[in-house]
Amino acid sequence: MKQLLIFAGLLALAACDSSLKTEPQATAVNQEAAAPDQQATAFDPQATFDSRCANCHDGSIPKAPHLIKFQLIGRDAILQTLTGGLMKVHVQDLPKADVITLANHLGGAVASTAPIKRCTTNELPTATPTLQGWSLNERGTRFVDAKTAKLTAADVPNLELKWAFAYPGATRARSQPVPYGNAILIGSQDGTIYALDLESGCSHWTYKADVEVRSALAISTDGMRAYFGDIKGQAYAIDPRTGTELWRTQAHDHQDVTITGSPRLFGDTLYLPLSSSEWGSAADPGYACCTFRGGVVALDAANGAHRWTSYAIPQAPQPTGKQNEMGVDLYHPAGAPIWNTPTVDAKRGLLYVGTGEAYTSPAADTSDSVIAFDLNTGAQRWVYQSTAGDAWNMACFIGGGANCPVEDGPDLDIGAPPMLVNLNGQDIVVAGQKSGDVFALNPDDGSLLWRNKVGRGGFAGGVHWGMAAGEGLLYVPNADTTFTGRFTGPRKPGLFALDPEDGEVQWFAKAPVVCAEVDKPECDPGFSAAVTAMPGVVFAGAFDGHLRAYATSSGALLWDFDTNRDFESVSGETASGGSIEADGPVIYQGNVLVNSGYLFGGRMAGNALLVFAPAEVNE
Repeated sequence: MKQLLIFAGLLALAACDSSLKTEPQATAVNQEAAAPDQQATAFDPQATFDSRCANCHDGSIPKAPHLIKFQLIGRDAILQTLTGGLMKVHVQDLPKADVITLANHLGGAVASTAPIKRCTTNELPTATPTLQGWSLNERGTRFVDAKTAKLTAADVPNLELKWAFAYPGATRARSQPVPYGNAILIGSQDGTIYALDLESGCSHWTYKADVEVRSALAISTDGMRAYFGDIKGQAYAIDPRTGTELWRTQAHDHQDVTITGSPRLFGDTLYLPLSSSEWGSAADPGYACCTFRGGVVALDAANGAHRWTSYAIPQAPQPTGKQNEMGVDLYHPAGAPIWNTPTVDAKRGLLYVGTGEAYTSPAADTSDSVIAFDLNTGAQRWVYQSTAGDAWNMACFIGGGANCPVEDGPDLDIGAPPMLVNLNGQDIVVAGQKSGDVFALNPDDGSLLWRNKVGRGGFAGGVHWGMAAGEGLLYVPNADTTFTGRFTGPRKPGLFALDPEDGEVQWFAKAPVVCAEVDKPECDPGFSAAVTAMPGVVFAGAFDGHLRAYATSSGALLWDFDTNRDFESVSGETASGGSIEADGPVIYQGNVLVNSGYLFGGRMAGNALLVFAPAEVNE
């Protein structure tokens, strides 16, 4: 049923059919019939989309999803409607192989040419987790201790590639690897969960979820269950030893709900952050914008039963009595999605999350905020709003569509998980924002302790996916990447180290400029992906594909590896690197693991998981 709801926007193109300019389309088909020698020319999926589809999917036709939605809908849904659904009539003259190529292109997927390498064993011994999900620990600091890292600052300059894994059919790699004994568990763009051997990269087992898995897995303390969410908003529990499904449930019933942030397991409760793709649905002028509210769902970890749902916006959306210029009802309030991993404060019984922008006017007073929820009941205990009046959706980005709120942004989410940092025996909550602001809050009441703006900010950050904390410093990646001229002033892409006591900058490592050396306009020096720290070293990946290691004491560059190239994978297939975005490096048992490739938001595509170890270990 949920799959049909996701298809709804794509299949509702009957309205588009009646307004299609069919004459140019028919002419194109007739030209193919009249000049068969032209069919030998390589099929161009973008040109096909431009000539047959773009005039409906540019945000001007009601019920036609904008192109931005296609990669969220996914290749399989697009292929279904092109081969057996409403859009079949527009591609019926094309060979099936070309239709598949078109679906791959629009859905952000590529053909796979080789099977994955299988291990000789298909079951793992029970292991207890040493790193906890996306943030690596419940306090969200992304710091790996020396015992777990088994890597020193002296080892880092000697890191070399150990093996590469190619995600089949993928153009982006963003599910952060999670160690499980001598293996790693990781999701993928087509929904496959892999249990990869840490030494060789072979796969012990696989499990297939319905759709893309963006999140990192959370593993129970006894090592008997692993949890994750998918892009349709489903939550799953599997046995990490075999990949056997234990349970699954729909986290929420909104048609655009998605799980981008990773689940947080604490005690016997699984906490799932709720985000959505409704910001993209709003580009359709016939869409009744908007009804989604970000939130957190608490599930019984044993069986997936719902315990509570708490919303970032407490008030349910209602019709405003107003309509957009297409005569469609408008709703309010909406937005404040939560696309970061919750942070646990066991001492105070709180769960901290950051929220994104509002979708409708006037902007909700819990958008762009840090919210503290009660761990047991979900009640909001306090809210700190960092930026007021931020209402935005995709209708604004395409030139002020019918559903663009009057504020028109600036879209400055708090996407990085808040961190609970110990400062001289006292806790503070530290958060970063796409605006480039970093600030500290009192965990007892959410009051502001200090604030520092380290960058100009932008649609892709400022601070985007995650900071780290350890050894008396906060490590803050900054992208300062924008897609318009809205954010002005000098750019400061790179890595900052701040004093947690007052937020003052202790050092700044400016991102090297390497993009002029590659012929790719998607290349950018910004640091958007989450960073990871260990004793003496902090690792940071960049849009330009470089993975770098810096000395925590000074910001000196210790190691730099360009992942923006091809590698031979363990299966013999080519693993292609690209931009490093979203998830950050993982340091475990002498290895550094990182995903490379991110075809979304104008970044460089790729499908590689790369594992590094010091040279002497590999010999």
